[in-house]
Amino acid sequence: MVLIRGKIWRYGLAIFFVLGLNFLIVQLLPGDPLVHLVGEEAYFHLQGQNPRAIEALRAKYGLERPIHERFLSFMANTVCFRLGWSYHYGQPVARIILYRLKWTLVLLCPALLVSAVLGLFLGCWSGRPGRNAADRIMTPLFLMIYAVPAYCLAFLLLLAFASMGGLFPLGGMREAARGTAMWDVLRHMVLPQAVLVLHATAYLYMIMRSTVRQTFRENYVITAFGKGLKPKKVLFHHVLLNALPPYLAAVAVNFGFIAGGALLVEVVFSWQGMGSLMYEAVMSRDYPILSGCFLFLSLSVIGANMVADVICAYIDPRIRDDLAVR
Repeated sequence: MVLIRGKIWRYGLAIFFVLGLNFLIVQLLPGDPLVHLVGEEAYFHLQGQNPRAIEALRAKYGLERPIHERFLSFMANTVCFRLGWSYHYGQPVARIILYRLKWTLVLLCPALLVSAVLGLFLGCWSGRPGRNAADRIMTPLFLMIYAVPAYCLAFLLLLAFASMGGLFPLGGMREAARGTAMWDVLRHMVLPQAVLVLHATAYLYMIMRSTVRQTFRENYVITAFGKGLKPKKVLFHHVLLNALPPYLAAVAVNFGFIAGGALLVEVVFSWQGMGSLMYEAVMSRDYPILSGCFLFLSLSVIGANMVADVICAYIDPRIRDDLAVR
């Protein structure tokens, strides 16, 4: 709780700037959303024959107001969790986002958990002093995987499994004939999950390996070896505990990267989550949907960093003592 009180103003300031940036990015997108509300042909017809109807539509959706008034209205509505009405879907934005967010979390949370565990233990094992066999094999492999963008890796997997006779579904979330069977959803998750796990594990592996290598050079580790402790005990009881705080911070930061990567992977695999929703909103210039999506993604990244700060303070007493002094 001390940590939260000490940094609450920083998180609040970050949220304010993120909201302002999200608002500006959405408002500065090229194109007129009214084109997608009434259709391109009807829009140009009304623009030439009945301009007052266009102005009435702008007034109805608040598009004619100055940008500062729209910003104040946007902030007030966001605080009250009134995210507006979707131009494209004809439904409340909050309802649409909560439904799509559920499917993104179904895809994202297992991938983040598995990649965090794999990155932790593989990086710890490979980060031992010397050129061990694990380091020689895994480091070039994960460097190659991390160098490939997530959506490119998704395309490569699609090409690889397209010739395997339908071993795994190549897109969508379920077969129409099978309804909402959990097994069917899990089969459709295999390929996008594999992409996210591979890409996130590669990043976390490199972070953990580097941290463990650096920690092995500390004096207390050399002292532990001097006392005759076995290498495995030094690794898991001394090195690992001291390497956890920076690793957890990297996991929290990676949540933002993996969330961004998941959006593109969702589009590639036609997974109906936040990524597909944002793509459709961009194509239709649906400003309320875009603002709501950016809000949820930004809050999730800030929340992940806050949780990482709390966990790091719990694990490492030096962080608690430093905060108490401040």
